[in-house]
Amino acid sequence: MHHDRHYGAGLALVSAAALAWSSAGYFTRLIPADAWTTCFWRGIFGGLFISLFAAAWLRERLWAAIRSLGWAGWLITLNNAVGMTAFIISLKLTSVADVSIIYATLPFFAAGLGWLWVRERVAPTTILASAVAAAGVVVMVSGTSLSGHLDGDALALLQTVSMAVGIVAIRRYRHVSLLVAAAISNFLAALVSWPFAQPLAVGGADVGHLALFGFVQMTLGLTFFTVGSRLVPAAETALISALEAPLAPVWVWLAFGERPSNATIAGGVLVMAAALGHILAENRRLGRSRAALTTDPGAGLVLPAKASWRKRSDEDGETGESGARQSGTGRSSGAGRRPGASAADRLSR
Repeated sequence: MHHDRHYGAGLALVSAAALAWSSAGYFTRLIPADAWTTCFWRGIFGGLFISLFAAAWLRERLWAAIRSLGWAGWLITLNNAVGMTAFIISLKLTSVADVSIIYATLPFFAAGLGWLWVRERVAPTTILASAVAAAGVVVMVSGTSLSGHLDGDALALLQTVSMAVGIVAIRRYRHVSLLVAAAISNFLAALVSWPFAQPLAVGGADVGHLALFGFVQMTLGLTFFTVGSRLVPAAETALISALEAPLAPVWVWLAFGERPSNATIAGGVLVMAAALGHILAENRRLGRSRAALTTDPGAGLVLPAKASWRKRSDEDGETGESGARQSGTGRSSGAGRRPGASAADRLSR
């Protein structure tokens, strides 16, 4: 039951990340700056906001979290920086249709990499829903084809692979402080963009829009995603992230009156039906699981598994809740009762 609760929280967080990321089209349409300048300011503001939150949340543990990144933490950080930069630049070098078609392969990249790297089995229902979502994206861009801009297409593929690597790496290396990695990756993206950007050419109003862009799409989106993706299998994380594709044109339509084409609407309905249908199906499954644990007289048999988890956590020397257990406070009635850290705890690890 506790695992189910964390899984549901993970679905909600990844869905919220997709909602935040879907604002990219709106801000790109709103801000007249070139791609490199947009990447620069988005990275600066995103990194600044996440750093402030990390300092307030971690406090005296901040420096220890930075020092404990290790090679795995830097892998996640560099991968995030590469992906967020490649995404914006690819939109300038090739068509949105090309980027959408290539990004539609994300669930399959994530599923394959998850199986190879962490031996994470993919449920048949997830494969089916991913295929429906991919078909929806193809419908959205029907009537177009790959434009032949190989440099932009290559960057779109790089961004897709980078996203898949990030999804699996976050689940594989759970000791990495997510806030620290997210903040540094934003600053790295800004540093890479700086030589090609024109930061001082942006007007005051546009700077405000860029700050909002960094806060909504990077601070909220990246934080929700990095925390939620630790609680949901890699292929399902990629599937729920596909909600970004049909939502993006909706905000542009509402803000600027640019009505999506009939193909975009039809394909968007398929993508949303696949993702939301999967979420609803999983919620029903979790509901049946909770009901079984509540009504089954033998539900107490789960206690040995919980005890073994406590033993493993203590052997691993985890901080946070497990640290409280080691110091004695974890033996109180409220401590150590979850087989995994809460979403809040994930931020500091």
